[in-house]
Amino acid sequence: MAWQETVAQTVSGLGFDLVDLERSAGGLLRVTIDLPWSPPVEGAPAAPEQFVTVEDCETVTRQLQYLLEVEGVDYHRLEVGSPGIDRPLRHENDFLRFAGQMIDITLKAPIGGGTEGVAANRKKFRGQLERAEDGQQWQIVWSDAPPPKPGQRVSKKREPEPMQALTFRLDELQQARLAPLVDFKGRRSVPKA
Repeated sequence: MAWQETVAQTVSGLGFDLVDLERSAGGLLRVTIDLPWSPPVEGAPAAPEQFVTVEDCETVTRQLQYLLEVEGVDYHRLEVGSPGIDRPLRHENDFLRFAGQMIDITLKAPIGGGTEGVAANRKKFRGQLERAEDGQQWQIVWSDAPPPKPGQRVSKKREPEPMQALTFRLDELQQARLAPLVDFKGRRSVPKA
């Protein structure tokens, strides 16, 4: 069994999900963990969102240090952390969990050609994640209009820019991440779309 599979089993055995495992030059081994998530049950109150703590990362680090020594994996530094605000989305469960959020996607093959308002050879999109009408695929919805500048007055009579939608299957994605939207001016929540 490869050491990557052993790391995944160890992380899940400690009660966490392995989000990412990266080995880079210079001997850095980076492990990203998250708490398991399951879809909410209809009729049941929503559970409060939980986050990975420093103590969780410390527990996983200690266990992985023993494991990597036994496996004989050569590394110089081990980092265990949470996914952060630009969390990668890889599995169907990730897309279910973050439906309604703003995401960035990169397609494997470019689309467009001047049709449907999409520029030719475009591969990168940012929009709100939604389930497609067929219930099997996903879509992102976006507007290419620039957002108003802070403090800028926007007329209520102004027509909203048309929204565009792109439907995709998970196997068509090269990469998907939560869009890192941060509000530094206060503790207001950032609008979803």
